[in-house]
Amino acid sequence: MVLEHLHLLHFKNHEGSDLTFGTEVNCLLGDNGSGKTNVLDAVHYLCHTKSYFNPIDGQNIAHGEQHMLIQGTFSRHDQQEKVSCAVERGVKKVFRRNEKAYDRLADHVGRFPAVMIAPADAVLIHEGSETRRRWIDSVISQFDREYLSQLMAYNRALNQRNILLRYFSENRLWDPEALEPWDAQLVPLAVSIRAKRSEFVERFVPGFLDTYREITNGAEMVSVRYLTEVATTEEAVFHQWSEGKNEDRRLRRTTRGIHKDDLAFDLGVHPIKKFGSQGQQKSFLVALRLSQLAYIEKATGVKPILLLDDIFDKIDNKRVQALMRWVTAGEFGQVFITDTDLGRIPSLFRETGADVRVYEVSSGSVSRLDSVDANQLSSGHGAQ
Repeated sequence: MVLEHLHLLHFKNHEGSDLTFGTEVNCLLGDNGSGKTNVLDAVHYLCHTKSYFNPIDGQNIAHGEQHMLIQGTFSRHDQQEKVSCAVERGVKKVFRRNEKAYDRLADHVGRFPAVMIAPADAVLIHEGSETRRRWIDSVISQFDREYLSQLMAYNRALNQRNILLRYFSENRLWDPEALEPWDAQLVPLAVSIRAKRSEFVERFVPGFLDTYREITNGAEMVSVRYLTEVATTEEAVFHQWSEGKNEDRRLRRTTRGIHKDDLAFDLGVHPIKKFGSQGQQKSFLVALRLSQLAYIEKATGVKPILLLDDIFDKIDNKRVQALMRWVTAGEFGQVFITDTDLGRIPSLFRETGADVRVYEVSSGSVSRLDSVDANQLSSGHGAQ
């Protein structure tokens, strides 16, 4: 799968940009705040129906404007497909594929897969379990529509059960039998979601470990473990929820279920959050994302787009060079990468023999550099 063209109108600091991309490596170079990361985010929007950095659509509209538009032309399975996202302040977002608006955004999920690697990924290590659950849910949803439907149904029923628990507390009532219809919906969904998460982690980890060793030359041992208190059978889960009702009543929320699951990221036998250096943590996250990309490709038969934002952040040059060689060795499809150094990334990629297109981004304006300009940059001329 390849993104051939991208049009941006009033998207963040891009008042109007029209870009044509190469099928292999596309380098977006410019100073911090120039708008290069916003191009990657626009690609993420088209693939995932939302921004990677800011989920509030209205806040992605350029300051002082009332609407924004992102349009892209993809080549997928040798077919051209047009995707657009239109957002107007105070109006519901409209997402279209081949000029037809989606009734449900969930129907778009997984059709145009893309994986972003960015400094913001650090939240996967440093923030709470909800962040890691969102990650595992987003990956599985890319190739399993039934999982996404079950997850949405679970969240709807969970919300209703929690509303009922708060109603009991506010009105000094307690009617555990009123919870049973919601339990009857939630428990089968919890068992199924638990099984799919467990299966995914079991299949995902071997590839992740291989990728991490490749990036770090086997420097240390790491692991990813699925943590859940949800039992494997409906009967056992019903028993767990029955035992938890007094705690549910006291806390006014559902205290058992797959919404409490987590992932453990370890360095050796210790949490990488506490015992890993910045470089080790960044290498862990890069390996996690690259393995995510490979897993989605295997599951869907489509090569996801790889979006690399500021990859030099907290990674040494040696590891970046290994990464550049790896992503251009035929394993990956189209790659977009940003950097503040005008010469560094083009030079590294040209050493791999990849087909590289270079764009300079300044104040929301994007211009493609021809081969002469790009060669001058990679030799150090014009670098800031």
